Amino acid sequence: MRKYFNTTGLCYPKEHYMVDMKERLEEIRTLVDRGEYFAVNRARQYGKTTMLHLLAEKLMPDYAVFSISFEGIEDETYESSERFCRRFCRLLYRYMVYHTVSGVPESLKDELKQLGSREMDMEDLADLISEICAGSQKPAVLMIDEVDQAGNHKLFLTFLGMLRRKYLARKAEPTFQSVILAGVYDIKNLKLKIRPQEEHQYNSPWNIAADFAVDMSFSKSDIAGMLMEYESDQNTGMDRSEMADLIWEYTSGYPFLVSRLCKIMDEDIPDAEKELGLTSAWTREGFLEAVKMLLLESNTLFDDMVKKLADFPELKQALYSILFRGERVPYNAYNHAINLGVMFGFIEKMKENGSIAISNRIFETQLYNMFISEELLESTMYKAASADKDSNRFIRDGKLDMEQVLERFVESFTDIYYDADETFVEENGRRFFLLYLKPIINGVGNFYVEARTRNMRRTDVVIDYRGQQIVCELKIWHGQEYNTRGEEQLMDYLDSYHLTTGYMLSFNFNKKKKVGVQRIQLGEKLLIEAVV
Repeated sequence: MRKYFNTTGLCYPKEHYMVDMKERLEEIRTLVDRGEYFAVNRARQYGKTTMLHLLAEKLMPDYAVFSISFEGIEDETYESSERFCRRFCRLLYRYMVYHTVSGVPESLKDELKQLGSREMDMEDLADLISEICAGSQKPAVLMIDEVDQAGNHKLFLTFLGMLRRKYLARKAEPTFQSVILAGVYDIKNLKLKIRPQEEHQYNSPWNIAADFAVDMSFSKSDIAGMLMEYESDQNTGMDRSEMADLIWEYTSGYPFLVSRLCKIMDEDIPDAEKELGLTSAWTREGFLEAVKMLLLESNTLFDDMVKKLADFPELKQALYSILFRGERVPYNAYNHAINLGVMFGFIEKMKENGSIAISNRIFETQLYNMFISEELLESTMYKAASADKDSNRFIRDGKLDMEQVLERFVESFTDIYYDADETFVEENGRRFFLLYLKPIINGVGNFYVEARTRNMRRTDVVIDYRGQQIVCELKIWHGQEYNTRGEEQLMDYLDSYHLTTGYMLSFNFNKKKKVGVQRIQLGEKLLIEAVV
């Protein structure tokens, strides 16, 4: 059967196109060899389960591996120690039935089956762990996936406390060589989920855990390696380096997003456009079409994003401030909203200045779309753009006439907000422009904001429309600052995007400003500037 890109469940190297995990598995193997207990905390659909599966296969020759999951365990299981311990035994038994656990006596399987229906408590389970580890011919390793499922139950913390006690006494009391927990929430935040809001505490029975610093995101070379295998099978003629760069630029290596875009280009674009084969799908134009299709679909990752923002309003407010106000928020690991955003994979720490930024372009565009959609029915600017769009004035020969967009925006903005004060415009100007832009390109194009230039005074909006790329710089001008703009800065601005025509929208508070759109010729470059 032909290999394919998989975005649901486990990935298998013989069935699916995957990045090479060998180096990452070696890094994790080192932690196991050292006898570390650790947690793999990564965002949803970040490849945790696949990584555990591959790690178990790698460790099996030298370790007795038990790899189980708490997914699907009913809440009733955590109502008493007896129920939890019996279920834990059944999970170990079930794993032994379907997998080879080398070095462990076969009689243990029958014992686990019997214990799964007997009365036992946490101390009985502790003794059982000692029995397993003492009787095994190889060091035993325990892996538990989906520990989030246990996050609302104090009994799980008791279980972690038991493992911690055994770890500290491991020289005298047989126990697991290594314990690996995998989930979205880290153990400190499992504690947060249990306690009421006013009783947040950060102490945890898992303070024995070693840091897990393995980078599970995909690099450009990882993506290029996966595409090399695909290309050898399909012969699309793609520019593999360019395609890997594009995928990484939009996803920052988020595993699900990488695989999903590849899957769309491999399967959906050729089907949606019959005249397009794989050769056309794996081009820049095909990639941008895949981005558009991804952002229009409902998937488990985007659904989870919506849920998390509803559950954590402080995180939603932080993201809104970054996106629409250009606020530079410094990274602080003890800020609850920031900690949540990093844990869920929505934001990351920027190495250049220590502030936080949205993790990737796909998330950024999706967040913009979500926030804007909440305002559409009440937005006067959105309604104005929708009315203008109906007149079909913005499209010329299948391309977006950005100059016309700016002209109409200036007219609409001036009509609606002519008496707005500076603070109001500073805080809302870019939001108004994006609300105006949204219905014009909706369903055909997308936009994203260049993170490097996003601040209170400047934002570069990059628009992709049917393969056409447009960059529009949004600026807030105060007093004489408007007159200090130099030609060299503008030339560099255009050169950085390999464009001959650039666009600028200036929110100018100079009373003598000239409202409207003007063309400025700078050598071979053309700048079209709108002033409001």
